[in-house]
Amino acid sequence: MIVIPKLRLNSGQKYWRPSYLAAGIALVVTLATGIFAETQNNAMHHQRARAEVSEQLGIIRAKLEGNINSNIQLVRGLVAVIATEPDIDQRHFAKIAGNLMGTHSQLRSIAAAPDLVLSLIYPLKGNEKAVGLDYRTNDAQRDAALRAVDSREMVLAGPVDLLQGGKGFIGRFPVFYETQPGKGRLWGLVSAVVDVDRLYADSGLNNPDLPLSITIRGADATGSDGEVFFGNAEALDSDPVLAEVSLPSGSWQLAATPRDGWSDTPANAWQIRYLILLGGTLVILPIAIAGYLYDQRRIHIRELNRRGGEMQRLQQRLELALNTSRIGVWELNVDTWELSWDERMRELYDIADDVEILNLDHWKAALHPDDGAKAEAVIKQAVATGKTYNSEFRVLTRKGEIRWIRAIGAVHEDEGGHRYILGVNWDVSTDVQLKTHLLAAMQNAEIRNSELEDARAQMERNSLHDSLTGLPNRRYLDAQLLAQGQGTRVKALMHIDLDRFKQINDTLGHAAGDAMLIHAASILKSNTRQGDFIARIGGDEFVIATTTDTGAAQLEALAGRIIEQMRQPVPYEGHECRFGVSIGIATANPTEPDCTQRLLVDADIALYRAKSSGRNRFEFFNDTLRAEVVRNKRIADDILNGLERKEFLPYFQPQFDAVTLDVVGVEALARWKHPSEGTLAPDAFLKTADELNVVPLIDRSILEQTLWQSTRWKAAGISIPKMSVNVSAGRLYESDLLDSLDGMEIEAGTLSFELLESIFLDEKNDTIVANIEKLKKRGIQVEIDDFGTGYASIISLLHVRPTRLKIDRRLILPIVESERQRRLVASIIDIGRSLNIKIVAEGVETMEHAVILRDLGCDTLQGYALARPMSSEQLMEFVRKESWRQVA
Repeated sequence: MIVIPKLRLNSGQKYWRPSYLAAGIALVVTLATGIFAETQNNAMHHQRARAEVSEQLGIIRAKLEGNINSNIQLVRGLVAVIATEPDIDQRHFAKIAGNLMGTHSQLRSIAAAPDLVLSLIYPLKGNEKAVGLDYRTNDAQRDAALRAVDSREMVLAGPVDLLQGGKGFIGRFPVFYETQPGKGRLWGLVSAVVDVDRLYADSGLNNPDLPLSITIRGADATGSDGEVFFGNAEALDSDPVLAEVSLPSGSWQLAATPRDGWSDTPANAWQIRYLILLGGTLVILPIAIAGYLYDQRRIHIRELNRRGGEMQRLQQRLELALNTSRIGVWELNVDTWELSWDERMRELYDIADDVEILNLDHWKAALHPDDGAKAEAVIKQAVATGKTYNSEFRVLTRKGEIRWIRAIGAVHEDEGGHRYILGVNWDVSTDVQLKTHLLAAMQNAEIRNSELEDARAQMERNSLHDSLTGLPNRRYLDAQLLAQGQGTRVKALMHIDLDRFKQINDTLGHAAGDAMLIHAASILKSNTRQGDFIARIGGDEFVIATTTDTGAAQLEALAGRIIEQMRQPVPYEGHECRFGVSIGIATANPTEPDCTQRLLVDADIALYRAKSSGRNRFEFFNDTLRAEVVRNKRIADDILNGLERKEFLPYFQPQFDAVTLDVVGVEALARWKHPSEGTLAPDAFLKTADELNVVPLIDRSILEQTLWQSTRWKAAGISIPKMSVNVSAGRLYESDLLDSLDGMEIEAGTLSFELLESIFLDEKNDTIVANIEKLKKRGIQVEIDDFGTGYASIISLLHVRPTRLKIDRRLILPIVESERQRRLVASIIDIGRSLNIKIVAEGVETMEHAVILRDLGCDTLQGYALARPMSSEQLMEFVRKESWRQVA
C-alpha cells in the first residue's frame, strides 16, 4: 500500500495539502486547453475528409450517369429506326444492333418484341432461350413491360439475374409508329440489357486504387427509397457522403465513405498533444517541486508518531492471521527438549488440558505408529545440520481420529547461545485426501485415455478399410501407395471391374450384390501373393498392386486365373449368379522413380480398352494405347477449338432426278477445315465429338450455314429445291428441339432432316415421336438415312411416315453384278411406293448403277458417278455448267 502523507491543520479537520491544490488547478486548466485545441483540430480534419470524398464521388457519379444515359441514347436510336420501319427483320435488326453496341458501350444484348412477343435479338448466340418470350404471359416480366407501354416512357429495371447468366440492368422502350398523321399505334417493346460488370468497371467502381467504399441503392431506379444493389448496406449508417445519379425513369443514390472508414485522428494530432504537454509541464512542474519540499517537512514530523503505533498493529494482525488460518506455533529447546505450544497446537494434537509442561515425549506419543520413526529422524537431522525443518506426518488423537500435519521450522540461537527450533504446524488432512482423489482420478483418466486410443485406432482402421470385404479402400490406397516418400514402389498394377454386376444388383437386390462383392474379394485374396496390395476403390472396382518384380507372363497368368474363377456361377438363395471381370494392367518403368499415380491412370485406360473390346478379358497398357490417348486428347482439344473458330463447314452433294437428271436437292455433309491437316471427313472426328457430346453443336452449325448458303443460291438465281441435313440421335431426345429452331428462317418443304434408321424407330419413345410430328408441322420433312442396315420394320415406317427413304450404299453397290441384290433393292422400292414414300439411292458409283436404279423405279440418285461433295461456291459453278449431263 502507498501511504500519501497529509497535513492536519487542527484537530477535527481532514488532512489537505496546499501544494497539491495549486498543482491540481494548473493541471485542470492545462487539460481544458488541450481538449479544446484537439476538438477544433478534429473538426477541421473531418471537414477536409468529407470534402475529398465528395469530390471523388462526384467523378464516379458523372461517369456512371454518363455511361447509363449514353447506352439509353444508343437504344433510342434503334427505337426510332423501328418506329419508321415496323416490318424490320432479324437480319436488319442484328446489323443495326451490332453497329450500336460495338465496343464503346456496356450493352450486352438488345431484343425486340413485336406485339410483346420477343422474336428479334442480338446477339442471338447464347440468348436462344429468350426467343419466343411473351411479355403478356410471363409473370416475371409482364408488370414491367406493361408499365413501360402504359407510361410510353422507357422503364429501367435492375439489376436482375439474366437467363443467360450474370446480372444486368434492363431498359424497356415502348415503340409506337404512326398509322395516320398524329396517331400512334403500339408496335411492341425494345429491351436492352446493360452488363452490370462492364458498367461498374467503365465507371471506375471496380478500380482497386479507388480510395472510397461506395454503396448504391435504388434498384429499379427508385432512388433513396430503393434497395441496395452495390456495396455494403451497413455503410449507409456510417455518415456517408451522398450523391444522386439521375436516370430517365428515376434515380440511384450513391453513398461513399473512405475505404478504411472515417479517421477520427488527424495526422498532426500528436504534434498538438506534445505542445500541450510541454506547456503543461512548464506550468505544473515548478508548482509540484515547491509543494513536494513543503510536504516533506511535515512527513518527517508525523513519521515518528506513526511508528509507535505500527508495532502494535502488526502484533494484532499476526495474532488475527494465526487464529484465522488455524496454524499452531511451537518452539523446541534443543538443549532441554522442552516444548512451548500455543493453544492451536494443543488442539491439533488433542493434548489434555491438565498437561501443563510439554516435552518431546508428548509429541512422540501423539504420532501415528507408522510415521513415528520417520518423523523423529527428520527433526533430529534438522537439529544436527542446522537446516530448515520440513516434515509431513500423521497424528492419532485420543478419539482415534487421524490427522495429517505439515510442520515447518528453522534453527536459531538466542543471545545466551541457546539453540531453538521455531516453527508452525497446520492440518493438511483435506489436502492429502484431495491429492489421493486426484491420483485415483488420474489413474482412471489414463485408463480411459487408453480405451479412447484403442477406439480411435479402430475407427481409423474402419475409415481405411471397406466394411463389406475387409479390404483397404481408396483412402488407404492414396495414403499408402500414392504418398510421396513412403518407400513403397509399385511394380505393376491391375484395375479390375466386375461385368454384369449391376444386373445382379437390380434383379436380386443389394444383398445379392454384396454377396458377389465378398465372393470376388475372396477370389482376389486367394490368387495374390504375400506382399501384394488389394483394395476396393469403388462400387464394383478393385485394384491389385504388386510391389515385387513380376513379369508379363506372371501377370497374364494371374489375370487369366481371376477371369476364369470369376466367371464360375455363384449360388445365392436358389439362383446361380454369373458375372465376369475386365482387367486393365499397367507395369512400372524401372527408370521412373515414383510412378504409382501414372500406373493408376494407365491401368484405367487399359481397363477401358478391355471393356470396349468385349469385356471378360484383360488388356496391357502399352505405347499404342498411350499414343491413342494422346491423339484422342489432341483431337478433342482441336474439336473444341474448331467449334469456337467456326472451322466446321458444310459440303454439299447434289441429288438428281432418276429420269431427267435434274438437280432436285443437296445433302449437307459436315467437313472440318483443320488448320494443319486440311479438310477432314466425319470419320476423322465424329467418334471423339460424340464422346465430347458436341455433335448437336456441329449439327446446328451445319444447319445454320446451310440455310445461309441457300439465300446465296437464291440471290444468284440458282434453284436448289430441297436441302437435307443430318440430325444426331441426341437432338431427337431433346424436348426443346423445336425451340432451338426459333429464329431460323426455314421455308416449308425446302428442308429435310436425315435420321439414322437405328435411332428413331423405337415407337415407344414418346419424345422422339412427338419431335418428328412437330418437325412435320413446322414444314420440315423427315427422311430415313442408311435404310437397310438397321432394324426398321413396316410398322415403324407406318408409325413415323417419313417423306423419303435413302437406301444404304452397301446395298446399291452390288446390284450391277448381283441379280439377288437387284431384287432386294427392287423390294425396298416397291415397299416405299406402296407407302407413298420417295426412294433415294446413295452410292451411285457408275452410270450403269444409275440406269438400273432408274429402271427399278428409284426416284432420286446420289453418288460419285454424278457429283462428289463440294463447297457452296463449287456447287453454284457446278449447277450453272450442268457438266453432269455430259457425263450421263
